Amino acid sequence: MADTHTNSRIVVPERSSPDWDRAVGLMGLEAQVQLLPYALGFFGICLPVVLIVAGHATNAAWFATSLVLYAFNWAIFYAVLRWRKANPPTLENSRLHTGVHVAAGLLWAMALLQTSLFAQAAGPVAETLLVLCAGGAVGVIFFSSPNLPSLLIVGPAVGVGPILALQAHPMAATTGVFVLCALALAMALALILNAHLRSHFALAIEREGLLIEREGALETTRRLAKSKSDILATLSHEIRNGLAGIAHVLAGAMGGSTRSQPSRDQLQAALSAARDLVGVLDATLDSEVAESGRLTVQKVPVDATSMARDIALLHRGSATSKGIELAVEIDPALAGLSGAPVGDTVRVRQVLSNLVGNAVKYTQRGRIEIRVFRPDHDHLRVEVADTGPGLSPEELTLAFQPFERVERTGGGVAGAGIGLTLSRRLAELMGGRLGAESTPGLGSRFWLDLIWDATATLQVEPHEAVSPAPTSLRILVAEDDPLNAAMLRTMLEQMGHKVLAVTDGRRGLDHLRMGQLDLIMADGRMPGMDGPDMIRTLRAQPGTQASLPVIAVTGGDAEEVQAMLDAGADVALRKPITVSALARALADADQVRSSRNPRRDVA
Repeated sequence: MADTHTNSRIVVPERSSPDWDRAVGLMGLEAQVQLLPYALGFFGICLPVVLIVAGHATNAAWFATSLVLYAFNWAIFYAVLRWRKANPPTLENSRLHTGVHVAAGLLWAMALLQTSLFAQAAGPVAETLLVLCAGGAVGVIFFSSPNLPSLLIVGPAVGVGPILALQAHPMAATTGVFVLCALALAMALALILNAHLRSHFALAIEREGLLIEREGALETTRRLAKSKSDILATLSHEIRNGLAGIAHVLAGAMGGSTRSQPSRDQLQAALSAARDLVGVLDATLDSEVAESGRLTVQKVPVDATSMARDIALLHRGSATSKGIELAVEIDPALAGLSGAPVGDTVRVRQVLSNLVGNAVKYTQRGRIEIRVFRPDHDHLRVEVADTGPGLSPEELTLAFQPFERVERTGGGVAGAGIGLTLSRRLAELMGGRLGAESTPGLGSRFWLDLIWDATATLQVEPHEAVSPAPTSLRILVAEDDPLNAAMLRTMLEQMGHKVLAVTDGRRGLDHLRMGQLDLIMADGRMPGMDGPDMIRTLRAQPGTQASLPVIAVTGGDAEEVQAMLDAGADVALRKPITVSALARALADADQVRSSRNPRRDVA
């Protein structure tokens, strides 16, 4: 594994980026540092030989000054090593470190130049000393070879002194030619070694990238495994308890376990438990999608003021039943102000509904306020303040952890412990932020900050009146899932319609011949004949039956919706089905039945 220093890995850039060569250079610098102990050994072996020869020189006393310069160079080298430990090389400071290495190499070039000048006046051992200086130059070239800039600059510079001194010495001109050739050969071999090392450095960087990718994949796998384990533990607890309560109440309604009929309060409790289960599942799925990075949000102008009022209206019934006052305060300064907050309308409503819902759930008495104002020029804040039990700093941190619940305040309250985590993630995806302050015994403040765009304009669309469907329609429901079929039948009959249910498309077409119908609702996926085949067969039949309006009931998959519309469906209704969405789909289908308007896709 290649490191730029002892405790951290190299940064792995893209192969085609300019930083790639810098990363290779960093590894060359590190290789030079790793060669320093060997360089010390090399010069340690050479020094006694130089001293023995210099002892026979006529200027031996002057020659001793070279030793002082060598000692100074080694002191500089150790200072450079200490500096590198305190300032490890990175892609950003690679030029500085390269410059330091080059400067350190040039110190040795100057030392050899000085030694060569003294060797010229060494008398009978001058030629021998100059050859030893040339050998020292070869050593410097070798130890500079891992880093290309050092090699190209220090290599030629370190050979100047010995070559010039040999060429100038009257008895060593021929030796100077041989030394020049030897230094040139050493330089060529050092360049070959550098190319070989650079290829190894590139392979090491690529290996490092693969290791990082593998560690990232392992970390993702560990995180997903923990997330799946947390989801399983949470859902098994919440769903088991919730379904057990619902099953008990329904068993009572069927008269299977008790003699008395279930009370309205019992049925209301079962309905609330069922809605809580749906909420837990929705939050869990959204959390998983957000965690995997597949959740996308829009950034459009948001009418946060109207949204705050709507959410307050939605939760006021639950608050009133507990004796809690729920109020909305809108900053008057927002009226007539240019601009608007931006975010995803659906997700903003989801976050605010979660904050207000939590305040209603955990507050036992007092007051809840929804405040809308601008804390600064760049944001709009929607704040939810309550007089609930409050949280300590440690409990507040825990509340934002996925699948974690505060035992002191969460006992007996349904939930999966991911609402605040998901809300914060959604806020970040929209470019906003979710914050909180809380004091035990006094209450809590949670707020959502949205980015304020001074150029944004809210598109206030006129309310489109929905044409009510006739008081009673004869509807054929083709749905193979018994629970979905029962749910659809219940909602339709509560709206006053007559329902005929079948389990596949072929049975539905058979029933068309048995009586007059006004509307068909067909599931996209059924055994035998699925939704698209049923609709195509219907449209191909002669007579008025071919023009019957068809509502395609789908799971929301885009390809499934498009297949149903291409087959001839007039309206698409996505699951899970709500009463309001069903009413709108029936109204649109009735308009199609009367005027054959173009198809539309209902959310």
